[in-house]
Amino acid sequence: MIDMTAADGISGDVRVRSNVVRLAAAQALTGANSAVIFATGSIVGATLAPDVSFATVPISMYVLGLAAGTLPTGAISRAYGRRVAFIIGTGCGVLTGLLGAFAILRGSFPLFCCATFLGGLYGAVSQSYRFAAADGASAEFRPKAVSWVMAGGVFAGVLGPQLVQWTMDVWSPYLFAFSFVVQAIVALIAMAVLAGVDAPKPAPSDPRRGRPLFEIARQPRFIAAALCGVIAYPMMNLVMTSAPLAMKMCGLSVSDSNFGIQWHIVAMYGPSFFTGSLIARFGAPSVVAAGLLLEAAGATIGLSGMTAIHFWSTLIVLGIGWNFGFVGASALVLETHRPQERNKVQAFNDFLVFGTMAVGSFSSGQLLANYGWSAVNLVVFPPVLLGLTVLAVASFAKKRRTASQQVSEFLDPGI
Repeated sequence: MIDMTAADGISGDVRVRSNVVRLAAAQALTGANSAVIFATGSIVGATLAPDVSFATVPISMYVLGLAAGTLPTGAISRAYGRRVAFIIGTGCGVLTGLLGAFAILRGSFPLFCCATFLGGLYGAVSQSYRFAAADGASAEFRPKAVSWVMAGGVFAGVLGPQLVQWTMDVWSPYLFAFSFVVQAIVALIAMAVLAGVDAPKPAPSDPRRGRPLFEIARQPRFIAAALCGVIAYPMMNLVMTSAPLAMKMCGLSVSDSNFGIQWHIVAMYGPSFFTGSLIARFGAPSVVAAGLLLEAAGATIGLSGMTAIHFWSTLIVLGIGWNFGFVGASALVLETHRPQERNKVQAFNDFLVFGTMAVGSFSSGQLLANYGWSAVNLVVFPPVLLGLTVLAVASFAKKRRTASQQVSEFLDPGI
């Protein structure tokens, strides 16, 4: 029986590895969507918006789309399978590029915000790639599957900003209009890649086999995982959203901004080549803690100066911190649910992360316009301290529970 189980695990991991290749490629292509929006959103927003304090609203609409798309993505995946959700998501990506280009050509701020909202829906679906990679994988392989798919974002870090750099002036004087057209083409390619993912429609399941969502969400481990995800992603987004406009306000060029965003995205996904191994060796809580501390370090660099080097260093360190924090928190989420509970728990976790991010994102433009770049960085520190505290408490509680179980088994071996 043990040998058969091991054989099943090996067979499952072979299928998972095949999926990981496609999902990593899709992550690279889909990442161009967010890279184009983050590199151009606040600059286009400042051009089209009635007031500069609304410049980051397009990026906030992207984040709102992320939040709005998480629960429907889970529902579609449960009903029709993950592949259907992936195709719908890439369709939103195509619409993002076409509508974004049209909005710039027409000079319409509301239309541009609608385009970035659709981009957020696309991004929400892409967030499930990391969880889809773990479907059917053995417990040992899951962290690596998650991190390898996230590693596809390294290529997004190169592709997205370079796509902007090469195409931003093609339809001069309509800056970035053609960039969005090319982004739509990239989304079509991602659709073709995802069509080959082995993710069949799930069999109908007995709802009584799964625990109520509230029961799962009450676990200290889930609370710590969700809270750390809520802190790691929104804090990174707050600083990254403001950075291109802050650089422009400091007299730096669009090329400087594109370079910073490019290396920020590379830093976000580059560590994924080994983050899974770090989680396997040191445990997810330790990796999450390291990520939160690195985000605080990035904010500290941002406070120390306003040259191009300071901005670039802030974005790079922030990206590495996000990777450790978010991938580690995702691995923690995988420890809190049973297989039949995965879609609803994963969608709920992402809803918490991106819902919080949406609320914070709308304030980033006001924060930067009214209080400056330093205030944006100062906001990072209190949430990071909270996350480290909750993570420590949850880890301590797990150690106590494990020790108690070991004592019980020692005193009564029949348990």
